[in-house]
Amino acid sequence: MAGAFLMEIRRGTQSALLVIRAAAELPSAPVEVSVCADSLEVRSGGSCDAAALPAGVRLAPSSCRGLRRLRGEGLHLRVRLRGAPPSADVVFTLRESLKPNKNYVFYCQSCGDIAVKDRKFLRVLPLPSENWSDLVEEWCCHPDPFARSTLHPQHGDCFVGDTFFLLNSGNESHVPESPMCCSEAGHHVSQCGSKLKSKENTRVICKRCKAILGETVSSDTIKYYATEVIIQPTEGSFSPTPRSQFVQSIVAQCLLELSSAKSTFRFTIKGDNGKTYILIWLLNSDTLLVESLGSSSSHSDFTLFGDILTPSSGPVRSWNAVKVLYQPCIQCRNKELADAWENDMGVHSLKFPSETCLELLLILGLSTTSLPPSLRCMNSFQLFHLFWAFGAREDTHILLSWIPLLWSTVKQQQILDKDTRKVNTKSEGMAFKIFCLLLNYPRKKKVNKGIYAVKSLIILSNVF
Repeated sequence: MAGAFLMEIRRGTQSALLVIRAAAELPSAPVEVSVCADSLEVRSGGSCDAAALPAGVRLAPSSCRGLRRLRGEGLHLRVRLRGAPPSADVVFTLRESLKPNKNYVFYCQSCGDIAVKDRKFLRVLPLPSENWSDLVEEWCCHPDPFARSTLHPQHGDCFVGDTFFLLNSGNESHVPESPMCCSEAGHHVSQCGSKLKSKENTRVICKRCKAILGETVSSDTIKYYATEVIIQPTEGSFSPTPRSQFVQSIVAQCLLELSSAKSTFRFTIKGDNGKTYILIWLLNSDTLLVESLGSSSSHSDFTLFGDILTPSSGPVRSWNAVKVLYQPCIQCRNKELADAWENDMGVHSLKFPSETCLELLLILGLSTTSLPPSLRCMNSFQLFHLFWAFGAREDTHILLSWIPLLWSTVKQQQILDKDTRKVNTKSEGMAFKIFCLLLNYPRKKKVNKGIYAVKSLIILSNVF
């Protein structure tokens, strides 16, 4: 693959790990690599291919060290930078997404339907952490003054939590419908009292696409999750964002904000059902990733940006990323570690809808398997880059909402043999369709369906 490479840059240390993937295609042929300040050049088998680096990224060629060749991956080496790349744009926090005395519209992120129309907030107030009440005894010398009261927004208020927005539902007529009530404005109350009977009845669901946007906290309070809604000023318009990109961006923002404000770097991702789905350990937030797929028409075994890096995107793309380690916790996996983190005061919990937790887990698995094998694990944890700054892209997003149904079908049809990890011939077509849905891959493209079917199902089997 001509000119293909992956570079992980650390702004703080002004250093980079460079993986030249072109060298993996001809493992027995001699390869000559020239590292210039603003470009890379690879000579092999009589051909010469060069790739220019993004603006602002300049290498110090004399600092190259640690050169090694790994089978199936290519050449690895480390190099210093002549200067730090341009700093990343400051990521806005949830608290900065809303301003008092301005009108906003809440859109469903999945389909763009309006959830909250033209709402003006007189006050936008940050909420304390979810465990703030546990420390009240340390703050007060008398009995807990908040024991009989709860923090609920009044009319014109918006309370902002770590991963959600609390709104007062009074006089709100343009809101999605719940499957159990004609309006989710918080008026589904039992005849015996104002307590909502079940978790299912409290879910806030988009009228158009039936996506879960949040939940009703009380008879007059609605919680909207930041991963499910896009907030725009009234004078603005809805701009669709691929689902996988949006989820990564929001989660990365939460990690950055909390690690900076509370000096915590370990997080548990919990669903609205109270279950822990993922353990995340934040490594650094100053990473710049640069990738080139080269001039080959075929994709390599691992591409970090997958179908995001299209020919129209240019030969080289760069992305700001948050580097994390993670462990899945579904189906009782890593239960002891999850219990230990649960009781650790240094671990912060982030709550999202359960479906979004599964989406995030799949995104993590897809990204990890796209990395070179030698870079996928660290201290028994799996490695992942959360992207929080993306280029424009208008193609269809990954159909992550299909995953639970597809995987259930896979298990029922016994497409993948657990021992051999081979796909049954009769089911190969179905497995390839699943791969297309997972990665938004063009079905008409001439590829080995069996290979990609196995890849997609192995990813699913490892995640679920």
